[in-house]
Amino acid sequence: MKYFRVHTKDIAYLTKKPRGIFTTVGKLVDAKTMTEEEIAEYWKQREYFEKVLPVPPFYKDGNTEGAITWFKDTDQGKGIWNQLTFYRDMCSKYGIKLYKSETDEIPGKIIYEDDFQIAVTDEKENLKIDVSEV
Repeated sequence: MKYFRVHTKDIAYLTKKPRGIFTTVGKLVDAKTMTEEEIAEYWKQREYFEKVLPVPPFYKDGNTEGAITWFKDTDQGKGIWNQLTFYRDMCSKYGIKLYKSETDEIPGKIIYEDDFQIAVTDEKENLKIDVSEV
């Protein structure tokens, strides 16, 4: 199976890996970079995604393990990506380049899995990842 994640080149403090699209747009909200209307839409979008995409339980403790989530390259995983138009639009509007990392391997030690995604720690040292601009 293939796995993919969408991220920026910005390295997240906690995980030491490129920051994912959900966190990236959340940071725009926190910094009040977006308009009031965009922030209101962000909260609607976030509520929707928290209903349809399971939130891994390790986020409740602040992701102290430094896990990274990867979408499964399945109909469910690709379906969520296709629904992220608001997030992609906000990144585009605010000049944030997005990249897609893809791998044919399980990228590390799986600590969580659902129909859409896996979360891993201890990324493999020689993991082959293809990165392209979105």
